[in-house]
Amino acid sequence: MDMEYDLSIIISVLNEAGQLAGGLQALQPLRDRCQLLVVDGGSSDDSAAVAAAWVDQVLTGPRGRARQMNVGAAQAVAPVLLFLHADTRLPVDALAAIENAVAQGHVWGRFDVAFDSAKPIFKLIAFMMNHRSRLTGIMTGDQTLFVTREVFLGIGGFPEIALMEDIAISKRLKAVGKPACLPNKVVTSARRWQQHCVCKTIGLMWRLRWAYFCGADPDDLAKQYYGRS
Repeated sequence: MDMEYDLSIIISVLNEAGQLAGGLQALQPLRDRCQLLVVDGGSSDDSAAVAAAWVDQVLTGPRGRARQMNVGAAQAVAPVLLFLHADTRLPVDALAAIENAVAQGHVWGRFDVAFDSAKPIFKLIAFMMNHRSRLTGIMTGDQTLFVTREVFLGIGGFPEIALMEDIAISKRLKAVGKPACLPNKVVTSARRWQQHCVCKTIGLMWRLRWAYFCGADPDDLAKQYYGRS
């Protein structure tokens, strides 16, 4: 008999072997109620092998977060889906918070975000991200999207674009209903910000977002984002 789950957690990975085990280990207390799916986008390291010991299923899909998350969603069996970054940790009450939001009539939502750095700049960035999201109803991947499976399938899943898929799906979901902006905090890694100048990264993200809103091709934006030295 297939096991029934309350939540399917979908994690897209690409060359995350060095830190994947820690994140997946933190999810183990949820295994009795949550289906864990990792979707590998063609890693050149041992990401898939590392994940296999900690999850229900390791899937492979074409490279790209949107495509990988759609591959995972196609294998999800729970009534609610959650899309988690490999370097993000859920709050201990995540499942109860999601269940409460859905019981109140929300079909999608996200968490507030915090960074795993005590530097004041990262506290400010997190505050601005959370505040902006509440004002606009647009979430970022770091804030960890959850959505009912029925609604996710109804809107056609993630638009399979190279960048800004989180903004694109937020727009689709806003047409269905307002998001639940949960104050419970997920904690995400500051490593990608620290690899580059924080101020330059902020400027780049704002510029790319503005270009996307003005109609720029996501493929071109992805080349600018991922092409940073």
